[in-house]
Amino acid sequence: MAVAATTYLELSETGGSAHKFYEVVVDGTTVTITFGRIGERGSTRTSTFADVAKAVTAAEKKIGEKVRKGYAPAVKGQRQRRPITRREITSVRSSARQAPVLWRFHSGAPAFGIFIGEDEAWVGNQRGDVFTLAHDGQVTGRYGLPDGVKCIVADDFWIYAGCDDGRVYDLGGKVPRVAYEIASDVDIYWLDIDDGVLGVSDRQGGITIVDHEDEFQWSRRSGGDSAWMVRCAPEGVFHGHSRGVTHYAARTGEPVWHAETTGSVLFGWQEPSEVFAGTSRGWVHRLSRADGAETGRYRCDAAVFSCATSPDGGYVFAGDNHSSVYCFAADGTRLWKLGTGCGSAYSMQYRDERLYIVTTDGSLACIDASPAAIHAAEQGDLPRRNDIKADHWQRVEATTEVETVVASAVPAGGVVVECVQESGGRLRVHVVSEGYDRARAVQFPKDIRVPGARYLVTEIHTSASGGFYRARGEIKRLL
Repeated sequence: MAVAATTYLELSETGGSAHKFYEVVVDGTTVTITFGRIGERGSTRTSTFADVAKAVTAAEKKIGEKVRKGYAPAVKGQRQRRPITRREITSVRSSARQAPVLWRFHSGAPAFGIFIGEDEAWVGNQRGDVFTLAHDGQVTGRYGLPDGVKCIVADDFWIYAGCDDGRVYDLGGKVPRVAYEIASDVDIYWLDIDDGVLGVSDRQGGITIVDHEDEFQWSRRSGGDSAWMVRCAPEGVFHGHSRGVTHYAARTGEPVWHAETTGSVLFGWQEPSEVFAGTSRGWVHRLSRADGAETGRYRCDAAVFSCATSPDGGYVFAGDNHSSVYCFAADGTRLWKLGTGCGSAYSMQYRDERLYIVTTDGSLACIDASPAAIHAAEQGDLPRRNDIKADHWQRVEATTEVETVVASAVPAGGVVVECVQESGGRLRVHVVSEGYDRARAVQFPKDIRVPGARYLVTEIHTSASGGFYRARGEIKRLL
């Protein structure tokens, strides 16, 4: 029996951003390629050829391409994974009066990720925990991701969590699945999604755009660094970094406008006609999405690490690194400043007269932001806070395993899709059930695709642009 031949390469730049590996295994007529960040599991692609000679030739071609790009033979495990950049705040207790917190859930680790939907609140922390809670604070679910959660973003009714391992996980099914795999040399700071198009901002001040099939579209390097803001929209992306906010066109990536800010941008929010940028100098800038003109400015007493607004920017909220939250009228008048009682707000979102924050001590807190509750709090009259725990909830871990069912058991209403390997090596998924356009690609989990395999999907929806389908719900492999 022939022994499989393995070639292991690494590219690690001293003082640079690249720190990745590339492994090629030739086993008979099968070539398996694994690649990713050094110290992580990486992604795997397998191809089968007509004979051994063709398999060897294909492998040598791939190896040669990487060597020309600077990869070199290495010993697996000798180099370690590089530390991930995480936002760190030296948070001090606020001197302001206590905000009227209705309930607080302690997630167990500092939390960045937050999304407040119609029915549930989502929080993700540095341990990779993602919890869902009802609006009254009761825990309804728990997911386990392999690495710390950077942010949680919604795209229509799809929910995604971006993690420190460079992957974006779809949380729409029973178990988390990989939807996007970001380039292994990108130190991700923030993510956003619009109609399947993912924007990634990074430590170097860059912005990278990939489509619903995780295919690179374009990237740009800004004039600054530490890009903590990216907001995606149909007309393009709004990218905040140490030199201000830049708007890039959706299709071409060409700059549309740039607005300087007072201090480095540390967080961003958007509404239909405006974007908001919180800065290291204590300001929140309000900018027109059309031309970048400043339409408002809001002054806080310390660096702003999060901001949000009520619908259409009627009220503007901000959180500083001194455990305080603020509310401003649209014209810039400061209406109130109160202390969180649970650390500084890394992220926040407003909904139905409630301000939800995730904090440095790992809390998801719900603040009653109604005028009556705020007035009472300013007089020292606070509601009784409900402290929520989730000790009994088990993590539903991200997995590449898929339940199998026989093809004859396809239920009425189920949709069958097929994974096809194209000539360039890309694995595409298309619907084979009647009534769908078979030419359209399906956005489908990255790490469970097997060439030639068919899957049963609970739901298939047309994207907002109409250019592709999106799988949602439970997925099973057909035998």
